[in-house]
Amino acid sequence: MELSPRPAPGGPGTVTPKRRRSPLAYGVLALVVLGLGVVVYQALTSASLYFYNADEAVDQRVDLGERRFRLQGTVQADSIEPTGDGVAFTVAFNGVDVDVQHAGDPPELFKPGVPVVLEGHWDPTQDTFDSDRILVKHSEQYQADNGDRLKEAEDGYSGATTSSTTP
Repeated sequence: MELSPRPAPGGPGTVTPKRRRSPLAYGVLALVVLGLGVVVYQALTSASLYFYNADEAVDQRVDLGERRFRLQGTVQADSIEPTGDGVAFTVAFNGVDVDVQHAGDPPELFKPGVPVVLEGHWDPTQDTFDSDRILVKHSEQYQADNGDRLKEAEDGYSGATTSSTTP
């Protein structure tokens, strides 16, 4: 009678055949990883628009080329002129003026003396910044100029009564 231990099936010392993965599975995995990489790259590059003050943008005009960025400046007095498809005006920052051609209607708060941020790019054929979006910086000026109207509105709201029917 033999009393030596035998290895258990599937345990150490037994040889199990290796599973082979299909080359198709590796191809699909590679495509998924590549697709995710493209999506992440697009999200990161399109989400970052560089921001330049007018003087910085003029200094870096050659480097910026036709790349899209944000330009900040103050709308100059007597520079706003309607055009066929929008408005032309001049912004300034630190004593440097930039002529702007904006496509579309400007926002309601757009007027001379107001700081704006413009999205667009340098026009390669003209000495202008082509804008397609204007962001207007607003302040608490309304509250200061119209404090009495705000007080009336608050008083009217707090003084409102609710009607109830009592039996």
